[in-house]
Amino acid sequence: MRFEPRLLDEIRARLTLSDLVGRRVTWDRRKTQPGKGDFWACCPFHQEKSPSFHVDDRRNRYKCFGCGASGDHFTFVCETEGLSFPESVERLAEQAGVALPAPDPQAARREKKRAGLAEICEMAARFFEAEFTGSRGAGARDYTAKRGLKSETLSEFRFGFAPDSRDALKSYLAAKGVPEADMAEAGLVIRPDDGRPGYDRFRGRLMIPIHDERGRVVAFGGRTLSPEGQPKYLNSPETPLFHKGVMLFNAHRAREPAFKAGEAVVVEGYMDAIALWQAGIHHVLASLGTAFTEDQVVRLWKFAPEPVICFDGDVAGVSAAHRAIDRIFPVLKSGYSFQFSFLPDGMDPDDLIKERGVDGFRQEMGKAQALFDAVWEREISVSRIDTPERKAALEKRFDDLIGTIRDDRVKRRYQLDLKFKLSNLFFEQSRQTRRDGKKSPDAASGLGIARERVAASDDFGTERLVLGLCMRFPHLLDRNFERFAGLPFTNTLHRQLRDILCRIVDDLEAAPIADLTSSFDEPLRDIMQEMMLETIGLQEQGKAEFSALNHRFPLLKSNPPEDFVEAAYLHFLDLLELNALEEELTGELTTADEHLDEHSWARIQALTQDLSRRREECARDEADLAERARKIRSAPPVAAAQ
Repeated sequence: MRFEPRLLDEIRARLTLSDLVGRRVTWDRRKTQPGKGDFWACCPFHQEKSPSFHVDDRRNRYKCFGCGASGDHFTFVCETEGLSFPESVERLAEQAGVALPAPDPQAARREKKRAGLAEICEMAARFFEAEFTGSRGAGARDYTAKRGLKSETLSEFRFGFAPDSRDALKSYLAAKGVPEADMAEAGLVIRPDDGRPGYDRFRGRLMIPIHDERGRVVAFGGRTLSPEGQPKYLNSPETPLFHKGVMLFNAHRAREPAFKAGEAVVVEGYMDAIALWQAGIHHVLASLGTAFTEDQVVRLWKFAPEPVICFDGDVAGVSAAHRAIDRIFPVLKSGYSFQFSFLPDGMDPDDLIKERGVDGFRQEMGKAQALFDAVWEREISVSRIDTPERKAALEKRFDDLIGTIRDDRVKRRYQLDLKFKLSNLFFEQSRQTRRDGKKSPDAASGLGIARERVAASDDFGTERLVLGLCMRFPHLLDRNFERFAGLPFTNTLHRQLRDILCRIVDDLEAAPIADLTSSFDEPLRDIMQEMMLETIGLQEQGKAEFSALNHRFPLLKSNPPEDFVEAAYLHFLDLLELNALEEELTGELTTADEHLDEHSWARIQALTQDLSRRREECARDEADLAERARKIRSAPPVAAAQ
């Protein structure tokens, strides 16, 4: 439905944005100036400790200067309550006392039809509930008791029972004046093509209503109670109300808890979702027996920026996760992703809750893999890289998958991270191949060899630290490419490695990683070995504390926030440039001892002033970083996901 700008302006004028937002946040008293319509709070869309979320009542706009979220009244309701734009307009119009225009006749007819079908589904839900509590529902009640479902849960989710009868529901609805054609359109009755009388779709099944995001019953899921019954779970067919590829089970209940928790858990089936809800995990949703669609992926992001998809740890669960990955990649966007949790020993969420309780489930959620790691594991687990052709095939699979991402910024980030991770993998594989049949030194010895073979310089530590950070955090190199490419490295091998890293970034789509790693000479291999020991050697041996990068930058062990790492990286670049500036000034002074003219004197003065300014800036930055580092070290460990 389209709404006139005048109508939207009237709603905005009647509702103060700060009042609307104030239901979700606590205003910061120090920065907020109510008299000027200027309000500040910690952002409701991401975790932060200092208020960067701003509401301007004069302009009817909000903006977070941390995560970039912005919008007006309608956007805020859409994002915090998971509503569509028309639904948010209806909600706010009602609050503001603004009458909405009547929809056009065709839309009105469609809405009336949908409302009629929803009313029929509601009648069916009441019928199934009555049957569940009656004499014919004894078997269904026994099943729910064995599943450990409490009476409050049965009531909340409106459990029902469909009698094992050809026309029990059909007769009930007919007695209430519902035409058989409407029963069929609602997905409750099947009408044979040969003209025979219609019959109930659900028979002898435990019934669970499926609601839309407005809380209306629009479909049903039925679980067979017979050991021989097939299929085990049967959902309503596609109807004007129900679209499997769009809807999510429990969405109307999960919206508010997910917003408050800042997270959402996604499980494979509605019985798993109900078990978690009963255990107190209310921010849970479930797919409806189909593979994730792009529509469902985008809809899940209305509940949390990185929902955790929880799958059984068996082959079927892993396969379902892999299918989900292919659906997720095309619609990835900045700030939104998914995590994957594979439960142990083939358990499902219900089993895990019963065996280890809510704390055990949350511990498993805390181990969830990032999407990037899940993709990497999926491809590497089925790959051999013992020939150039197989390396090229692996690289192409990654390229093809990343090529489906429509968001250019996210695509480039994936290209960077995967290219660098592939370079590590191929380098390690070639190193192992060269040492095959020979006695290989352990990781710590390799680190010593690398240090011995690479000549030290005054800037050895800082140069190596900058290179290590670039390899571990490629986006830092990408954001500061021109500056990094011109860094005055004093060590020849460091300059060579700098040029290789620049080549990877500058030619992401064409630079074959396998070719680069195979062309390294022995000294460069040594320095690469030190750079990559953190991920390919020491962690495998349980010696990550000896990692060269972590040794030079110990705070990395505390998992500092990304903005701190970038600030430190830029400071290290400043130090290298400062050292080069000092050398340049020393050279000018040496030359001036032999021949000093007006031009040389002006040059010395300019360098001296620039050097003094840069030293002061570096000193301030170093003090700021030291203070932030102190706070990071003293901060309590991050708790497991709740």
